[in-house]
Amino acid sequence: MGAFALEIFGLSMCIIGWVGVILACALPMWQVSAFLEQNIVVAQFTWEGLWMSCVVQSTGQMQCKVYDSILALEPELQAGRALTILAAIVGLIALLVTIVGAQCTTCFQSSGVKSRIVFAGGVMYIVTGLLVLIPLCWTANIVIKDFFNPHVPASKKREMGAALYVGWTATALLLLGGVLICLSCPLRGQRTPPVKYSASRRPTSNGDYDKKNYV
Repeated sequence: MGAFALEIFGLSMCIIGWVGVILACALPMWQVSAFLEQNIVVAQFTWEGLWMSCVVQSTGQMQCKVYDSILALEPELQAGRALTILAAIVGLIALLVTIVGAQCTTCFQSSGVKSRIVFAGGVMYIVTGLLVLIPLCWTANIVIKDFFNPHVPASKKREMGAALYVGWTATALLLLGGVLICLSCPLRGQRTPPVKYSASRRPTSNGDYDKKNYV
């Protein structure tokens, strides 16, 4: 795969991953109600996210409420908010940096400068994936520990929601895409330069050079 194709493929994956980070940040399904013991058949179940909690009725009606106080939130929610927002901002900067250094743009004429810019964009995408991975794993660890904790009531137990899986998928795309972008930079210098052919200039019978030698 050429450097240009590798760069475009990696950038496409990073853009999809960046959109997934924003989606995971906004979804309220980081933790969902666990159906076990007496909670197997219930009339409602709960979703808990970074910004709000929702109660969904069995009839399909849903009521959501934004958390009242930021300081009263659990540490994992506060860290999750900060890191996911930071990841979205870094991902946006990485997109702009990568586009500036891409081969299809003419912002810089020097191929060496463009290569270094693209490499910086790939590293920023990798950092974006690591930033969003921290709150995802932190939340999943808390959910698993509480689920198997016998001292936590069954009504308080939670399971991992769809937002976590969306976030993990987005993280994988960001990490893989960032690596591909970084790998495309060394390949830019491996392209074989075009060979220029020049015809020998031979004088004609009248002493002038043939015009076809200059075509």
